[in-house]
Amino acid sequence: MASDVQDPAPNPHATEAQVQAAWDDPKLANVLYHDWEAGTYDEKWSISYDQRCIDYATDRFRMVAGDRGWPYGRALELGSGTGFFLLNLMQGGVAKKGSVTDLSPGMVRVALRNAENLGLDVDGRVADAERIPYDDNTFDLVVGHAVLHHIPDVQAAMAEVLRVLKPGGRFVFAGEPTKIGDFYARKLGQATWWLTTNVTKLAPLNSWRRSQEELDESSRAAALEAVVDIHTFDPAELERTARAAGARNVKAVTEELSAALFGWPVRTFEAAVPREKLGWGWAMFAYKTWQRLSWLDENLLSKVMPRELFYNVLVTGTKPGGV
Repeated sequence: MASDVQDPAPNPHATEAQVQAAWDDPKLANVLYHDWEAGTYDEKWSISYDQRCIDYATDRFRMVAGDRGWPYGRALELGSGTGFFLLNLMQGGVAKKGSVTDLSPGMVRVALRNAENLGLDVDGRVADAERIPYDDNTFDLVVGHAVLHHIPDVQAAMAEVLRVLKPGGRFVFAGEPTKIGDFYARKLGQATWWLTTNVTKLAPLNSWRRSQEELDESSRAAALEAVVDIHTFDPAELERTARAAGARNVKAVTEELSAALFGWPVRTFEAAVPREKLGWGWAMFAYKTWQRLSWLDENLLSKVMPRELFYNVLVTGTKPGGV
């Protein structure tokens, strides 16, 4: 079962001085931003630990790394957030025992609570991905979801991943933004936020407007998001970075084009209006539409469009040695 550890306490209410300091310190910005978001992160991103997200996580893993070698004995997640990727992979049979790490004490605490609620064998540490606090040759698998783009020195983190992997062990990172994908996603998000927050000022739609205090808080968070999101990736460059760190059998694939063009305006709209206005019908519409478009991306568009145009890049590789 998951157990708590003696790590720094979460700080969900940063002072103005801390926020100002974070503009020049991406690691501090990551701690403040993710501590602030920890309690509501799963709700914001529609994260769950049921079959929907189990399928999502295992499908991402299988897409880039296949399903040979399941279950891995011990797995580590870098930048775990609330545990979305690893905990769902464990439920899907990818790994038996897990460890979660994140710079944010708040995120580690929530991830351990989620693991305990699910009855999973997970420990956790507050940790910097460039200095992973585990011994050499500890893990059979290292995973991460939407984490590499937060790390200042990605190659140093990759070298640390290879250090803590056992010989022949595998890493899988998913959910990383491509250069082109990040550009159109941000533009779509900005346009949707502006349109939604202005249209809901009109009297007939005023009940769809979140309080100004909530909107201002979201805007402050979005401002820090610009600091914590350090990198975007070209798939070929990401492959070269992994090889330069010493990885073998490196491969990057991309996903989500039409799904991203639909998904980012939807996510932004959901963040801009009161949650209670949307309901189950909206959630199922959004999810089913995203599913259909993802199928289109994987089965048609990926075969005719350059991989650089897709929103997400996934990368895998192995540590030299092993059987």
